[in-house]
Amino acid sequence: MSTLILTLITGVGLGALYFLVASGLSLIYGLMHVLNFAHGAFLTLSAFIGWWVASSLGTESWGSFLLSILVGAAVGALFATFTELVLIRPLYERHIEQVLVTVGLSFAAVALFEGIWGTDAINIAGPPWLKQTTDILGAKIPNTYWVLMIAAVLVLAALVLFLKKTRYGMIIRAGVENRSMVTALGIDVRRSFTLVFAIGGAAAGIGGVLAMHYSTFVSAHLGQTLLIFAFIVTVVGGLGSLTGAAIASVLVAVLQQFANFYLGGTGDFIVVILLALVLLIRPAGLLGKAA
Repeated sequence: MSTLILTLITGVGLGALYFLVASGLSLIYGLMHVLNFAHGAFLTLSAFIGWWVASSLGTESWGSFLLSILVGAAVGALFATFTELVLIRPLYERHIEQVLVTVGLSFAAVALFEGIWGTDAINIAGPPWLKQTTDILGAKIPNTYWVLMIAAVLVLAALVLFLKKTRYGMIIRAGVENRSMVTALGIDVRRSFTLVFAIGGAAAGIGGVLAMHYSTFVSAHLGQTLLIFAFIVTVVGGLGSLTGAAIASVLVAVLQQFANFYLGGTGDFIVVILLALVLLIRPAGLLGKAA
């Protein structure tokens, strides 16, 4: 029984990490129809800068941990804003060029990170509590998973509230539906779209710092590895659906954990099978809109 509970809860916690990585990706595509293959670079740079901040202040303190998350979010937002202004804005409605540019940026970023921080993974340490466990019905759950779940819930709630309750959120949604009409009202839709990219980058930054603590290391390839699962989650949940991404994150991660434990480490293979089934049976994803 304890093994079942451990597998289930750690699966949900891993799903929370997948959502943190995929939420910005889903948001950017859902509102701007941009498939951003450089999203992993936002995550990796945020993780490295977050590690540097935490190391400078003392990695075992909660203050440095929380500050590294805030700094990671800021770095992700700034990197994403720069990417949108310089590379994406001239290429709206030119999807092939968007893919080529963002893929190129992701490869260039990995090479740059390796040049600055080296090719070897850097081990990191966080507050001692993260390494401890909490007993749930006999299952010892690593505390890192609780932090991931809390962060994912807060990010999802913040994104939903922003889009539905704020003026900029309403402008963004209106701009997606009818950009020319919103522009005719004297509203600069381009500024709103830049804000979407910044928010997506901030979500990636938070995910990057927490992924670093989950993995206990940071490397130039951290974001690229997680980006694969972020795309799977985004497709399974439905391109552009935040709620779909949240559901798919948990579904994919729990399935992966159970397959790894009970089916001899076949978690990644089972996830690919799930992706294939979704594409064959419901190409739009669980909560995506059919074209």
